Amino acid sequence: MAQESGFPAMVNDRLLRAARGEEVDQVPVWVMRQAGRYLPEFREVRAKHDFFTMCQTPSLSCQVTLQPLNRFPLDAAIIFSDILVIPQALGMEVEMRPGEMSSSPTPRALSLNLSYTYHTRILKPPNMGPVFPSPLHGPEDLSRLAPPGDACTKLQYVFDALTLTRKELKGKATLIGFSGAPWTIMAYMIEGKGSKTMSNAKGWLYKHAEASHRLLKIITEATIHYLVGQVKAGAQVLQVFESHAEHLGPQLFRDFALPYLKQICDQVKEQGEAAWPPRHSNDSVSQRGVTMP
Repeated sequence: MAQESGFPAMVNDRLLRAARGEEVDQVPVWVMRQAGRYLPEFREVRAKHDFFTMCQTPSLSCQVTLQPLNRFPLDAAIIFSDILVIPQALGMEVEMRPGEMSSSPTPRALSLNLSYTYHTRILKPPNMGPVFPSPLHGPEDLSRLAPPGDACTKLQYVFDALTLTRKELKGKATLIGFSGAPWTIMAYMIEGKGSKTMSNAKGWLYKHAEASHRLLKIITEATIHYLVGQVKAGAQVLQVFESHAEHLGPQLFRDFALPYLKQICDQVKEQGEAAWPPRHSNDSVSQRGVTMP
């Protein structure tokens, strides 16, 4: 297995091989961050620290990222963070408050066929969700946002957490990084919290189409820098969560979501190649392990 400079050699690259379309001995399995939140050891850490302190402290992020792997023989770990670190890096305030809808992507149900069974009493964690005390009300509010090219300077804690976690994994599992997709992030920035309809954000698409595209471009640029930074920090697979795609019809999705998803995919791959020049003529970032759909 190939070894990247500065990181332990991969012992288990099952997820990487599956992502490249190669044959694997069994379907790779990992546990989404929400599942880790049900673990009593996570609840113990969470009781001592607020949510964003855990995200912003690399040692805590690493600790809770690894907790599911300490229990189960998983093939990957997904870094403990949140999709709303991008609005924070753009200068918006985000708080986690009880009783709100979560910003976390909802995992599909998985059936795990493990070699052993671990019985424990699982307590459902309290419902927490994000709130923007000062959301974007109109196009004039776009002037409040910081330049997207500067966002990564405020997200070094994520990169540090990725590097630390990658080393602590010791090659036993693939490390997944992630971000929210531009439309999903935009919806939160306008709604100010979770919503079942995203009516305010959708209203922007009709009333302020030009400003909507400006906002989506800002988020897209920041996200590209962010994901490339994750790759450099040690992320081996990237996920982009379009959690609010369900609120867009086919035409709105084609106009306000798909172009920005494609731009992220294309430019992250291109900039990833520039950051890690191919070792061989048939080598590439996606072949080496940084995989996006």
